[in-house]
Amino acid sequence: MRAAVLHEIGQDKLEVLDDVEAVGFGPGKVRIRIRATGLCHSDLSAMNGVLPQPAPFIPGHEGAGEVVDVGDGVTGLKAGDRVLVCWLPACGVCPSCGRGQTHLCLAGFMNAGTPNFKRPGGDVFGFAGTGTFTEEVVVGAGCAVPIPDDVPFEIAALIGCGVTTGLGAAINTAQVEAGSSVAVIGCGGVGISAVQGARVQGAAQIVAVDPVASRREAALRFGATEAVSPDEFADARQRITAGEGFDYVFEVVGKSATARTAYENTRRGGTLCIVGAGALDDHFQVNMFELFFDEKRILPSMYGGGDVLRSYGRAVELWRAGRIDLESMITHRVRLDGINDALDQMRTGTSLRTCVEL
Repeated sequence: MRAAVLHEIGQDKLEVLDDVEAVGFGPGKVRIRIRATGLCHSDLSAMNGVLPQPAPFIPGHEGAGEVVDVGDGVTGLKAGDRVLVCWLPACGVCPSCGRGQTHLCLAGFMNAGTPNFKRPGGDVFGFAGTGTFTEEVVVGAGCAVPIPDDVPFEIAALIGCGVTTGLGAAINTAQVEAGSSVAVIGCGGVGISAVQGARVQGAAQIVAVDPVASRREAALRFGATEAVSPDEFADARQRITAGEGFDYVFEVVGKSATARTAYENTRRGGTLCIVGAGALDDHFQVNMFELFFDEKRILPSMYGGGDVLRSYGRAVELWRAGRIDLESMITHRVRLDGINDALDQMRTGTSLRTCVEL
């Protein structure tokens, strides 16, 4: 079958091959024919080594498709079912799951160390235990989440990561209050979803901050009340909050420099929500006096900070009701052969989300 493979960490191009095989099918596993997959910035971060991932590997973790076959012991799924791929399935028995924090379950991360593809030259890993830049993938049954018939594959794919992460940061983690002021730093697919989440929650002012003009323009269409470049952020803070700072600031870049900017633009007693996934050696610093004196809440948000299955269902209902716009987030569509062009579009900020149709 065909798949896009990164041979070594640090390479910026994927090779589309036709000699890849999905392996590992058996009890408790599901084989999925991928129909659509989105490009998420985390795929780039894994390719360049910011996020740890063994290589060679197939990127992609934001996918949807049809069940081809189910292994022994799998219940609730059958061939032909339409599903999205959950890259962080909950085991249901660990301490995090027992506390209701299923998004902190580590079972899914353990899958990343087991190759689920092979080529004549050897094993190939799937990013985050999945790898959706391919025609078929074998995953644990918990990674295959049924989707309603009225949800297109490309919409389901977005819900599988970026939409759930951004919406959840605003709704689950920060719990944005109606009438509040919000700033979102970084307005790719996840940042735009955070903008939409803040709008759903009833924020009065939502300022989108991004260096790319097209993304600023997009943020306005998705609910931002104002969109500014990083150089204009200080002025926006002065005008909108009289210099006090915003009630909520979302950092959706994954760098200590932007996290520090977000902290400085959060009002005393306000909330800084860290959504971007950063590098192990990139350290965010605050001094002990400001940490105590300013009483700003620093809240990391992992995968939207809530029960993943519930978050999926909520995203579907909000989309059905017209409260969030997911179709317009897909700015580009390509086939698998166009994957490297799509990656370049993401690097330059040209795209919000590209849908790869398989």
